[in-house]
Amino acid sequence: MATVEKLIAPVSQAQGDASRNKVTIVGVGQVGMACAVSILLRELPDEMALVDVLEDKLKGEMMDLLHGSLFLKTPKIVANKDYSITANSRVVVVTAGARQQEGESRLNLVQRNVNIFKFIIPQIVKFSPNCTIIVVSNPVDILTYVTWKISGFPKNRVIGSGCNLDSARFRYLMAEKLGLHPSSCHGWVLGEHGDSSVPVWSGVNVAGVGLQQLNPDIGTAQDKENWKDVHKMVVESAYEVIKLKGYTNWAIGLSVAELTESIVKNLKRIHPVSTMVKGLYGIPNEVFLSLPCVLSAEGLTAVINQTLKEEEVAQLRKSAETLWAIQKELKDL
Repeated sequence: MATVEKLIAPVSQAQGDASRNKVTIVGVGQVGMACAVSILLRELPDEMALVDVLEDKLKGEMMDLLHGSLFLKTPKIVANKDYSITANSRVVVVTAGARQQEGESRLNLVQRNVNIFKFIIPQIVKFSPNCTIIVVSNPVDILTYVTWKISGFPKNRVIGSGCNLDSARFRYLMAEKLGLHPSSCHGWVLGEHGDSSVPVWSGVNVAGVGLQQLNPDIGTAQDKENWKDVHKMVVESAYEVIKLKGYTNWAIGLSVAELTESIVKNLKRIHPVSTMVKGLYGIPNEVFLSLPCVLSAEGLTAVINQTLKEEEVAQLRKSAETLWAIQKELKDL
């Protein structure tokens, strides 16, 4: 184009188009787009690809984001239902699948989503054989197992968003009770992302002060301060939000952006995310559960061995049994 030739004097003939930190979002529903926007606002990718089966919605979301290019630091945003546009992604976030209905447990969703994943995962592997996959679709622990099985990836490169959000909800509610900021309230929710999650009361602390030392009954039925309600609210919060607005999206989007940042920037931060736990805490089966994990450029590189109380280990095993009971019934893996 003549105007370009008159305006721009090239110094190098090389086209520097290769993306180093490409992030793909599979599924552009409410959760997928919350993940996309949260990741873009953290200025993590140099290219973002969006994939879905709904072509009009896909094109509309891409155009809407591109119209905000002036306010973003991601020079290339592409969208297509063809997975070839996802080629050479560093991180692939999978949010596609049937959505949880009001009152439906995450585990009821399983077989519907397994069938969808049997199409999605081989496409991701074909075009980005070296990526790290973050699974967000529910029930996340089982679908992370399904992704690991279908992909053939090593377990360090298949991560479930897991209890990163449960722990964030837990810390927020704890902070509300104490009148502090969530970042200063430390606590972990482990196990299943859902109804059988395990609050680690023995590790709850503020500035290194263990709350169990101040209140030995914390989290038990005998506790006069009703801290047990904090975990109850964590478990019920997704159902509550779905009842009020039809879906959850913002908190999970922010949570996934945090995980993506740890991988893209090689931060070696610890997150409660879903990983293969066979052999840990006496769990005999190939299930994925959330434990404190180190995330870096290689994906999930280590698990922290938390010192858990006997009853917490028992709850974790029970969580594993709940998931295994459903996993072993899955067809066509």
